[in-house]
Amino acid sequence: MTLAIETRGLSRSFAGVSAVDALDLRVERGTFYGFLGPNGAGKSTTIKMLTGLLAPSAGEIRVLGRNVLDASEALDAKRHVGVIPENLALFDNLTAREYLTFVGRMHLLPRDEVRSRSDELLGVLGLDAEDGKLALEYSHGMRKKLALAAALLANPDLLFLDEPFEGLDAVTSRVVRDILARYVARGSTVFLTSHVLEVVEKLCTHVGVIVRGKLVEQDSMESIRAAGSLEDRFLKVAGADAAPTARVKWLEAQES
Repeated sequence: MTLAIETRGLSRSFAGVSAVDALDLRVERGTFYGFLGPNGAGKSTTIKMLTGLLAPSAGEIRVLGRNVLDASEALDAKRHVGVIPENLALFDNLTAREYLTFVGRMHLLPRDEVRSRSDELLGVLGLDAEDGKLALEYSHGMRKKLALAAALLANPDLLFLDEPFEGLDAVTSRVVRDILARYVARGSTVFLTSHVLEVVEKLCTHVGVIVRGKLVEQDSMESIRAAGSLEDRFLKVAGADAAPTARVKWLEAQES
């Protein structure tokens, strides 16, 4: 079994408060891995550490067989990785094509190849008609699509996607799902965070659940489906089933 991502004891604290606690992830190459958890569980912090944007407090990280805590190996790993970060991190004063050209050149792609790939990505994602606009003029959904185009441009072996479907309309969501499904079908790997469990259940082959910084579940989607729905499993391992029923008394209908 070849792993795209492997962590051992991965931890991160902020001002003495643990955000990620001794995480042991094992993500096989060629899988569509859904990384789930409640708000504030540590999902985005984990992605930042896996992509080298944040140093861990403790633990080991290997991405595509490289030790990302070693500077030389980390640089090599980043050549084969695409990322949609939590805050998108676009350059607002560039057009979509200018931004993709910058990203392509940072990856040392030939100019002609950057141009042809940009044309195709902008067309498929419906951004070609907005070519004259700066990124700062884009809606949130359009910015999300541009971030995806940038992540895919260098044809990476591994994609990290932090809430990629947030803010997308139904048509674009379908297009993005189809692109990602084909991407994984060719043998590449996707590591996805999302609160939309229906999308995760349709797309993902494996799932991990993090709660209060700890990995509480890691299983194949096939195994999860055999026992019920992803929503039921998630609510169970996240502790929601044990929570008291929420009530807002003044919103409830008055009994006659």
